[in-house]
Formats: sequence, C-alpha cells, structure tokens
Amino acid sequence: MSERDAYVAYVGTYTNGSSKGIHIYDVDVEEGLLFLRKVVPVNNSSYITRSRNMKYLYSIADEGVRAYRIEPDGDLKPINEIDINGMRGCHMSVDIDGKYLFVAGYHDGKVTVVHTHKDGRLGNLMDGVFHKGIGAVNERSFRPHVCCVRVTPDNRFLCAVDNGIDQIVLYKINHTYNKLQIVDTLRMGREAGPRSIHFSRNGSYAYVLCEITNVVRVYSYNVVNGYPEFELIQEVSTLSDARDPHDAASALRISYDGEYLFCSTAGDDSVACYKTDQDSGLLTRLFSLPTSGIYPKDIALFPDQKHIAVVNNGSNSITTFGIDYEKNTLVMKGKPKRLDTPNCMVFQKIKKAPDKIRDVPEEEAEAAAKQLVRSTAPIPL
Repeated sequence: MSERDAYVAYVGTYTNGSSKGIHIYDVDVEEGLLFLRKVVPVNNSSYITRSRNMKYLYSIADEGVRAYRIEPDGDLKPINEIDINGMRGCHMSVDIDGKYLFVAGYHDGKVTVVHTHKDGRLGNLMDGVFHKGIGAVNERSFRPHVCCVRVTPDNRFLCAVDNGIDQIVLYKINHTYNKLQIVDTLRMGREAGPRSIHFSRNGSYAYVLCEITNVVRVYSYNVVNGYPEFELIQEVSTLSDARDPHDAASALRISYDGEYLFCSTAGDDSVACYKTDQDSGLLTRLFSLPTSGIYPKDIALFPDQKHIAVVNNGSNSITTFGIDYEKNTLVMKGKPKRLDTPNCMVFQKIKKAPDKIRDVPEEEAEAAAKQLVRSTAPIPL
C-alpha cells in the first residue's frame, strides 16, 4: 500500500430506525479512524458487495438489488435497480468473470442469479432456486435460510450456505444456459448453523463459520472427476471463554495476504484472530478479545492489515482497533462511531482523495445524499 493511497468505507444499515442507508466514511488508514462523509438513501441496505473490477457497488434493498457506480472520490452514483422476485436478500457475491451476481435469501430460502453487464447495470434474472428440507425442530432452524452464496476459486461451483437445514448446497454453474445444477451437499451436522464460507488465497482450503456451534471448520477443497470434494481437516472454537447458549458466531474474514483469519462472535462479543498455515490450511489461534460493542455483525480489515473495524449491530456502533500481531492484542482507536443498526462494511480504494477529512454531521450527510439522488436518477432497465 502506497502512502498516497486513499480509501473510503461503505457501511450498509437497516433503516427501520434512524438510519437512512449506506454510510460513506473517509478513512485514515494510518490511524485506523473513520470520518462520516455522506449517507446514500437505501431501504434496508442489509448487505453490500463490489464488482470484481471494483468499479461498481451492489446493495440489497427492500425493492430487490441496487447498482451504483463508484466515482473517483468514492461517492456513489445510482445506475439501476431490479426486483429479485422474492423476499429481501441477506448476502451477495459475484462470480470471477463478473457475469453473475448471486443473491442469498434468508427469509425465503432462495438462491437468485442475476446477470451483470460490463457497465455495472443489473440485467435479467437468470435463475432462482428454492431450497427444501427441514433442520432441527426449533424456532430458528426448521426451514431453509440461505445466508451466504460464494463461488469456488475455480469459478465452477456455487456454495449456498443454508443456516436452517445445516447444509452447504453445492451447485454447478452452467455458463452456457446461465443455470444452477445441484451436484452435492456438504452436511454440517445437526444444529451446526453454518453461516458463511470463505476460501484460502491459494484456493485449496475452505473455512466455514458455524453460528450455533461457534466453530470454524477447515476443509481441503479439490475437484475430483468433475465434482467438488470437501474434506474436513480441523475444527476450532471462536469463543473467548466457555460456551454460552446465547453465543452466535457472526462474521469471518481472511486477511489480504492470506496469513490471518478473523472471526467475530455475538453474545461473547469478541473478535478472534488465527494464524493460517499456507501449506496445510490449518489454523493456530492467536487471541480472542472484546469488541467494545454488542452483536459484532461484521468485521472489516483495514487496507494496511494493521487495523480492524467491528460493526456492532446491537450497540449501534463501529469500533476500530490497532492489531499487534506480536503481543496478540487489540488497541482501540478513537471513540466508537455511532450509527443505527449497521450491518456490513467494505473498504474501497479511491483515485481522488479529499483535501481534508472530517466528520460531517448526520443531517448534513443525509442532505448531501438527497441532492445526489435528485441529480442522478437511476437508469431504467
């Protein structure tokens, strides 16, 4: 990272309270601090993700999915929005070729495939698959809840993590007909509650975060005779202390260089850090420390890998920490940033840095966003 590199952070929020949508923060990378610049109105921006070329941002909305062009200074210009013919999604990802946007439906157990254009526009719905089955007989896990969708590193298969039926459903991506074909299921065990899957930087290992059992499962990943093969090789706890019925593993991230894995746990309200063995994929726990917030719904590593931001959904805050990898400690940086029901966060490198970064009052940030919406109406399909 160059000393002249500049970044913004996008934070998606629920809007059933005082929050209005996507918060844009200027980032002081060296100090690990965030400064509010603008709020972009979106109804329940429960998840955001970027295109592979980093030029576009996609956001979940009550209306479906919205697409934005990322401007040189990090501002967001609306492109278009589409209806996904289902309930509001909770997670999205793009394929490696930038052809598809996959949407996970927690509420209706649906996986949706959306065509994405080179100019960032969202196109037609290519496919939609509803999961079937039942999980444990309790209030939370008795029917499908797709909570994460991610392609394998070879771009051949889609992993649809289903929290409700304790499985990861594996689909082959038919690039000719733009359809999903189920090829296998990876079973997590009764009441494991798988929440997300990430792959190692070399593509040889998969890390699955289980919400209810509060563990990270490590799998080797291979393709054998044209089919995906996952083999469990390790399981480690996410907790800082003894298991509590209210604990729920919530987020998982891998560092940019692949050397470290981070995960957060609600209830325990902690962030754990593990050293990854690049050859074996195995994890060695370094620390698990408090987040100074409630329900750490998401975590995001600063571009320098020396700081981490924790999105505390329950306490309406974002806390940032410096990471000391030698002493295995976290040091809080500045005061918590206050915003209502934050849900997810991503950093974005920008080409045009502001002359000076400062915290803009929430009312001023919202007013600037409304002006942006009036001057740049979404382009219809």
